[in-house]
Amino acid sequence: MNQLQTLTQLAVRQRIRMMVNQYEVRTLLPDGNEGDLIAFAQQKRLAFKEQVTLYTDDSKQYPVLGFKARQVVDLGATYDVTDHNGQPIGNFRKDFKQSLLRSTWHLEQPGLFTATGQERNQLLGILRRFIDAAKFIPYHFDFYAGEYPIFSVDKKFGLRDRYTVQIQDPNVDRRLVIAMAVALDALQAR
Repeated sequence: MNQLQTLTQLAVRQRIRMMVNQYEVRTLLPDGNEGDLIAFAQQKRLAFKEQVTLYTDDSKQYPVLGFKARQVVDLGATYDVTDHNGQPIGNFRKDFKQSLLRSTWHLEQPGLFTATGQERNQLLGILRRFIDAAKFIPYHFDFYAGEYPIFSVDKKFGLRDRYTVQIQDPNVDRRLVIAMAVALDALQAR
């Protein structure tokens, strides 16, 4: 955990599978290459109540964290993020109304901040909603607590979904950042 908390860059990559979404979270080296695996997630598709557990690796023996919807099938559901023992780390939720034209998420780390994350490019956000071909253009999210940057998530071009995460706030719990980065892919289209 102490080493995880010092990281300022992460890479998130979706594995292509038929019946589940799988994600690898890795360190990102200074040269831009991916480093060590720090978390592995698997999400069942078409679940009524979203729950994603992240493990140390794809053997799925040792959980690191998880997030779970408080409600069943709710467009503005709140997701609680917990550690491997089920202790709360924070929560996030999609702002359904604001997301009609520009995807917006609210993220809370109790005792530290409440942040808002939005698509960086509002025009691209609008295009992605009305033009199918625009859905292939990468999107970028910036999370701020007021005017203070917390972290950003940048989607990369490619057949698989890949993201680079830049963490600006040294106090934000990296597990909360990892949960949000995975959720941006797993839950974004809902």
